[in-house]
This record gives sequence, C-alpha cells and structure tokens, in this order.
Amino acid sequence: MKDYIRKVFETYQKFIQTANECGIFRKLNIAYKVAWNLLLIFIVFSLMAVFFGVGIGAGYFASLVKDEKILTEEEMKSDIYNYDVTSQVYFANNTLLGNLQSDLERKEIALDDVSEHVINALLATEDNYFYEHNGIVPKALFRATYQELTNASVQTGGSTLTQQLVKNQLLTSEVSFKRKAKEILLAMRLERFLQKEEILEAYLNIVSFGRSASGQNVAGIEAAAQGIFGVSAKELNLPQSAFIAGLPQNPYRYTPFNNDGTVKDSIEVGLNRMETVLKRMRVSGLIDEKQYKEALDYDIKANLAKQHPVPQKEYPYVHFEVERRAIEVLAKTFANEDKLDGDELAHHHRLYNNLEFEARFFGKPIEDITKAQKLDFQQVKKDYELFNEYVKNADDLIRRKGYQIYTTIDKDIYDAMEKAKNNVLANSAYFQSPKTALINDSDASGKISKQFPMQLGGILIENKTGKILSFVGGRDYEESQLNYATQAYRSNGSTMKPLLDYAPAMELGKLQPGSILMDSPLTEVKDWNPKNYGGSHRGPVTVREALKDSINLPAARAFLLMEPYEATAYLEKMGFTSLVHGADRYNKSMSLGGLTRGVTVEENTNAFVTFANGGKFVDAYMIEKIVSNDGEIVYEHESQPVDVFSPQTAYLTLDMMRDVLKNGTAGRLPSYLKFNADWAGKTGTSQDWHDSWFVASNPNVTFGIWTGYEKPMSLDRSNYAHRTQRLWALLMNATYDIKPDVVAPKQRFAMPSGIVKRTLCGVTGNLPSEACERAGLVTTDLYNAKFAPTDEDAHLDLIRYVVMNGRNYIALDSTPKEFTKQGVQLNIEQFQGATSFDFSAVDGVAAKQAKENGSIPGEVHGVTIKGTSIIWAPHPEHDIVGYRIYRVDNDSYTVIGSVATFSNKNTFELSAKGNYFVTAVDVAGNESSPSQIVSFHE
Repeated sequence: MKDYIRKVFETYQKFIQTANECGIFRKLNIAYKVAWNLLLIFIVFSLMAVFFGVGIGAGYFASLVKDEKILTEEEMKSDIYNYDVTSQVYFANNTLLGNLQSDLERKEIALDDVSEHVINALLATEDNYFYEHNGIVPKALFRATYQELTNASVQTGGSTLTQQLVKNQLLTSEVSFKRKAKEILLAMRLERFLQKEEILEAYLNIVSFGRSASGQNVAGIEAAAQGIFGVSAKELNLPQSAFIAGLPQNPYRYTPFNNDGTVKDSIEVGLNRMETVLKRMRVSGLIDEKQYKEALDYDIKANLAKQHPVPQKEYPYVHFEVERRAIEVLAKTFANEDKLDGDELAHHHRLYNNLEFEARFFGKPIEDITKAQKLDFQQVKKDYELFNEYVKNADDLIRRKGYQIYTTIDKDIYDAMEKAKNNVLANSAYFQSPKTALINDSDASGKISKQFPMQLGGILIENKTGKILSFVGGRDYEESQLNYATQAYRSNGSTMKPLLDYAPAMELGKLQPGSILMDSPLTEVKDWNPKNYGGSHRGPVTVREALKDSINLPAARAFLLMEPYEATAYLEKMGFTSLVHGADRYNKSMSLGGLTRGVTVEENTNAFVTFANGGKFVDAYMIEKIVSNDGEIVYEHESQPVDVFSPQTAYLTLDMMRDVLKNGTAGRLPSYLKFNADWAGKTGTSQDWHDSWFVASNPNVTFGIWTGYEKPMSLDRSNYAHRTQRLWALLMNATYDIKPDVVAPKQRFAMPSGIVKRTLCGVTGNLPSEACERAGLVTTDLYNAKFAPTDEDAHLDLIRYVVMNGRNYIALDSTPKEFTKQGVQLNIEQFQGATSFDFSAVDGVAAKQAKENGSIPGEVHGVTIKGTSIIWAPHPEHDIVGYRIYRVDNDSYTVIGSVATFSNKNTFELSAKGNYFVTAVDVAGNESSPSQIVSFHE
C-alpha cells in the first residue's frame, strides 16, 4: 500500500513539473481574471437595468396616480362602509315579514357573528397572507403583471382582500393599469386606517355570493348563509363554509340556484370549487385529513335552503302597501330634517293630484281650477314637485340602507282573514259570479271582452290608536294588483249618511234622534230629485228610523238644513282626502254618497272610528316606526287626535246605528256572527248597485268592507247586501277565533254626561200634547241635553179616523165608533216637504174628511167556514169601514162581533155552532143586506 502511495505522489510531481515548463498555470490565471471582470460588468449592468426598470415603473406608477385625490381617513371609511343593505319589514310584535323588494339582498353582520370556518376558508382561498401583508403582496403582483403583459392563458390574480374591498367600494369596474395602480395605492392607505378585523368584516358584508333559495341576488355572508343554507353565518359548518367561500370567484357560475330559486340540475362546478377550497385549507394546516374527508362526504345539495317565496309573493298586498307608506313617511321625515314641513308638502302633493283629477273631470285648465278655489297654484305645484324629489330619494334609500320597518299589521289576524276569504271564493253565498265587460284593447284600437270577478276590500282599525290591525286587499293579487282596501276610490253610498248628514246636523243643533223629517218627494229643491229605494214614502219619520232603514229622502233633507261647505268640512276633519273641491264641497248628492272621485275603504272606515272615539278623529296608520341600519329611530308614529264632534253627538250617532243591526238594514247580520259585541254600523249602496258597503264599530275596533267589481257594474240586487254582510261576519268570526279580545270586548259604549231621555210625539218630534198621548203616538228617545225639545205640540187636534181602501180619513159623525181609531189631525204646513205627501197612509194621522158614496153597500160575497173561522171576500166599494158578524137564532139574529178595515182582516173566530152571516158597513153607518147564511158545526 505504501509503494502505491509513493508511486502516485511521484506521478503528481512529474505532472506539476511538466505544467510549469509549458506555462499552463499562467494561462489559467489570466482566464480567471477575465471571467471575474466580465461577471462584475454583468452584475453592474443588471443592477442598472433593475434600477432603471424600477425607476420607469415607479415613474409610470406615479403618472397613473398623480391625479388621484388623496382620501382622508373619514372619507375612506365612509366609502368603505357605504354599501347597500336590504331593508326588512316586520308585522306587529316584531314578527319578521321579510325583506323589502330590492335588486340585491344583503344583511349587515359583525365579524364576531361569523363562523370561524368561513373566515379560515376565505383566507385560505382568497388571501393566505392576509395577516402578514400591508395591503398588497408584491410577489403576487409581479406574477399577475407578468401574466397580464404576456397574455398568459392561466392568470392567477394578485389581489388581496384589501385590494378587492377597495375595488368594490372605492373604484369603478374599469379594467386598466391605471385602476390597478389606484387600487394598490388605496389598499396600502386603507391598511393604515383600518384594523385587519375591520377590513375582513367589511369584505364579508360586501362580497357577492350569487343567488338565494328565493332566486334573489345575495351579497354579504349573513344573507348568503340564510339564503343558501337557511342558517345564520355563525351556524355555518365546515363544508357549508367552504362552499360559500368558493362562490365569490364566480358567484353566478358556482351558485346552486336558478333565477326562480329552484336548485340547478347539477351543482358539480360549485362542489369542485368547494373541494379546491378544502384542499387549500388542508395545505395551510387549517384542517386535518379527517376533517377534509368528512367535509367532502357532506351532502351539500340535500342541505340547501328550501325554496321559499319572497314577501312580495307570499304577502303581496302587505308588502307593497308597506313599501308605499314607508316611502311617504321617509319623504316627509327627510323634508322635516331639511327644516321644511313634510306634512304640508304631502298635503299639497295630494291636493295637486286632486286638482289634476278635477281639471280632467271638468275639462278645464288646472290654473282655472286653483284660481276658483283661491289657491296659490305656483306654490302648490312647487311643493308637489319638491315632494316628488323627496319621494324619489326615499324610494332609493329604503331599498339600500337597511331600514327596519315595523308595522301595525297583526300577522295572525291577517292570515286568518286571508284563509277565511280564500275558503269561500267559489261560494255564491259570499261571491257573485264574474261579469263580462268590453274594455279597450291595449294592442289595437278596438275593444275586447274581459271577465271581471267580484272584488272586496276590508280594513280593521283599532279605535283608540288608529292602528290598522289587518286588511283584505282583494280576492287575489294575481287577478288584480289594485289594493281595494287602501287605493280604490268608490262611492260610499248610504254609509255617508251618519258622516255627512245626521252627525253634523246634530252637532249643529238642527236635529236629534227623535227629530222628525219628511219622507216624501223632494219638491222644495228644483235642481235635484233624489229617490228612495223602491220609490215608496213614509211621511214624517224620526231621524233614528230614517237612519235605521237607510231612507234617502230624510237624509237629503237633513243635509239641506246645513250649508254644504260647512257640512263637508266635517268629512275633511275625519280624513277624507279625495274630495273634489269644485264639485263635492257643494254637491247635494254627496249626502247620499255621490262623490265625484270616491273614497277608499280605509278613509271611509277611519271616519267611523270618530264616533267610537267619542267624537275625536284618530288617523289610521300602518307604519309604527322605522329604524336605521345602525339602530337609530328615524321615524316613530305619534297620533294627533282631531276634535270633530262632541261626545254627545258621537254617542247619539252610535246609539242610532245600533238599531241598524237590531232591526234595520243589517238586521240579519248578528245571526251570522258567532259572538256578541256592542256593534253600531251602517250599510251602504251606491248608484245602480255598483258598490255595497258595511262599516261597524264596537268599543275596541272598527271594521269596514266594500264589495263590487273593478270596472263599475251592477251587483245582484236581490242578494248583494247579504253577501257583503256575510263576508263582513265571516272575517270577523275568523278574527274572533284567534283574537277574541280584539273584536269581542265585554264593555259597551259608555253614555257620556249631557245625554237625556225625553218623551216625544212620534209624528212631530215635540213634547207630546194631550191629543198625541190619547192618540197613542207617544215615544221616547235620547237627546243631547242642550238640544232637547222644549215646545209642546200646538197644532194637533184629537180626532177619530177610519181606514178606507188602505187610507186614513177623519170619521163622520155618523160613523160607527167600533170602526174608528183615535188619532190626530196634523197641520201639515209645519213639515218641510209635507205638501207633496199623502198623510192618509200614516198610522194615527188623518188630514182629510171621509166621504161616503151615497149608496147602501152591496151584499158581502165569498162567505164560508174555514176551520173555526168565518171568512169573506173584501168588499169592492171604497167607503167600507168594517164588517159585522151575526148569529141567526130561528127568526132572530144577533151581532156577535165586528171587524174594522184598519185591522186588515177578513176573518172572525167563532166560538159556538150555529148559522151565521156577514154585513158590510160604510163610513156613513149604512149597512149592507145580510150575506148568504153559513153553518158552523164544532
């Protein structure tokens, strides 16, 4: 071994000696020096190129952002947090109805209320260095820039969460290097002003997550969690979190739902994206292998949220009515914040709409209409246009600023009413058959026939507060989108009588319940000719009777006791906003519901609440309060009662309307109810039976209902009123089943002080004279003590009268007393309208002397025995006042009884067997010959 080493060493020495002799080492040294110098030159030039490139890049970057405004911390925060949040609507008692209609559904949430799985999944997928960088990751930026410049087929992107937040909130969607430069600059600046948790929270509230199970676009993690999986963001498990975290890259490709909320046939692309997210979480050490596999095995499709209708589809009438009212409330609130009078602007807005209607109706320029009413047209128009701007602004903000809108609608009552209504839509006892009418063809100049179903609208109002507890907007929103409870204007028919005729007249001391009005043709007015239903007349009737039976002509005369403008002012105090001033304020037909434009069910019903509130009008409302997204109360309703009638007038009106349900035009209605309450109400029918109404109050609530057709057409004359009253009772029974305390209070309307009971003469309304008392015409009624009668009848003469051919006449001296009644002779001149009426039909009253025909009455015919009675045919002569019944005993006969014509009977009960005949007696006392004899055998 030593020899071998020695030989190797000797060989090496020889090599070194030979190399030195040939100059090899000197040459290698020169080559080394040259290579080193070249390397140094390359490094220098490379550094120069880098610094030159950086300089050019920095200069280019500076040129891109040189005009960019430097945002302050406050400005950046304001813009970052300025994202749309969906407003929500609540039923009464904070029961959620759902989101207000908007293009995008978003619910703001705090980071602490988000599942840790979501945060981990999002960071692993979108920004793995989130807690390390200062807004940007240079390496990722260079890679993304290179890919962009080279137009690489695979582009991985280089945006951090901070950059994505900046892009969404501070920049436009423009794709350019200039926008990217701004994004980088603003991202680094934002990191100085916001904590990492604040940036992450803002991102989670902003980013889009595709569609929800309702088919709506969703943004923000809370709306996504609820809309996709039906849970809150806090409750999301690992696979759900991974699925949702993968959506932002391409939300509408990865979303599992179609536009209508149905699940896609295949959600494979979304599941593949979820798997990518889970892999990144595993690589990052955020989950282990077991969690990874369990998450992959999770059935995403089976755990998706169930398809559910959005509020505008499930509760369309409520949703759109709340939306309309909330916008108006906010518009007035914003105007008030600008130191303007929001209520005044809203009033002028309604006034301008009424003026436009009036101008079209009369075919006159709107300027002429306002001039005639002494209105400042320019100011009204200016306020109209200004309020329109506030409405537009409110309409925009209410869809984007996450307001919480709390309403008065009781969900349980509303649902019960809808169910009850829907159950009887095909029942002819409640709904009349559809009617067909010609309408204008929107696609052509001609007309087409269209079928119209019978509609209804109803509203339930709490008296003391004015809360709208429930309403029925129509039979089916799909059939007609018009809300017949709040937006349809129709004639209110006879429901106008207590509002405009009787209560105002009583308040002014011109009438009281026992006052007498003539039910006779209205000849004292030349340009108006109202008529009663059926065309008959009763003569002098009390106000109570006229209201109970809804007689038109006494109501018309009550209205004529007042100045029209004075009377209609009461309607405006009670919330009527649709009066056409140039017509309705002076129109006599208003007394019978002949409105030019009409009134809504809400306003008509709301007016009746005045009586239940002791004469104070409390405006009905549906919006309880509106709260901003940060918890500030923006609006809260405050009732402002308006004094309209005295408590005495209000109670007397209620007391008269009680009779409507006892034995008046709604006498059947109590039998339809399953409960008892102190109801006072009024029926109503408009011209040609186009509209049918019933409105009634008890001490707690007032409920009004209308039925008719969208296009005014006549209802079935024989059953329309019963249908309306059955529907009213049906809806009240449904409410009673779930909330009996609401509609069936145990207390009754309390009579206020200042009400007295007085005895009166039923044909004059004055204190009864002896003649009235002896004639049996005395009655009693309630009065406002201030207006109780003090005068006694001075123009009544006690008489005896007979009934001939159905008419009353003063008896002759020779008239047998047995065929007369005691009554009074009226001085008809004391009654307005009396000259056009034949008083001979009024019980207890006679005005004309009887006349006999100058001949002996003919024999009575048709005499026979029926059972135990003797009967005969009515005598054909007109002066007959009665009949005598005789019993024949051998050759003699004896009067056993008589029957007067005023009894309306042609029969007499027999008590013993025998033979009998009948004679007729005229007004002069002349008696006919005996009729044929008939035998009665027991």
